[in-house]
Amino acid sequence: MPLFGVSRKKVKKAPSSPNADRGILVFENTSEVIRAETILRQSGWAIRVMGPPPEIRTGCDLVIEFPLIEKLHILRRLEEARVKPLQVLPVSGPLLKPVDLFHIKDFGKHLMVRAANMKLTVDKETLMIVNISGGGCPDVPYLASSMIGKHLAAAPSPREIGHTLCGYALQLAYEEAKKRCSL
Repeated sequence: MPLFGVSRKKVKKAPSSPNADRGILVFENTSEVIRAETILRQSGWAIRVMGPPPEIRTGCDLVIEFPLIEKLHILRRLEEARVKPLQVLPVSGPLLKPVDLFHIKDFGKHLMVRAANMKLTVDKETLMIVNISGGGCPDVPYLASSMIGKHLAAAPSPREIGHTLCGYALQLAYEEAKKRCSL
């Protein structure tokens, strides 16, 4: 149903401010996080996939941080898509703050982008992918052999060739490296 006579898909969401009230969506598994992320981004919400706060971490998982004021709309959209979070929590204190997935290390000639447990290293001059490491998922060797030695702009997207949390994390590192190298 349109909100104030404007279709939700056409409404541009304001960028989230670090002081805005935020919430987190907790899902049963990584596949559901990826589905929810796709649905919510296509619907125009300003969300971030993050590492879960230590207080609710159950293993190799992720959460979605979202503007708390949009909670009802987001839950309704996810229900329509039959993606149900296990928990919806307000970020009410430091113990429930999601963990940033990205760590960037500049080695001079090389730039390493780590997203969760996956690392992608690029030669800053040639923009060639020189190393991929981390993770423990079975598709990591395949992802590495498919991407190492290729130009950052020509390498296959990890999301298209990987099927695990490690592939998803590598996709995030790949996108961040492309952004930082202005591709």
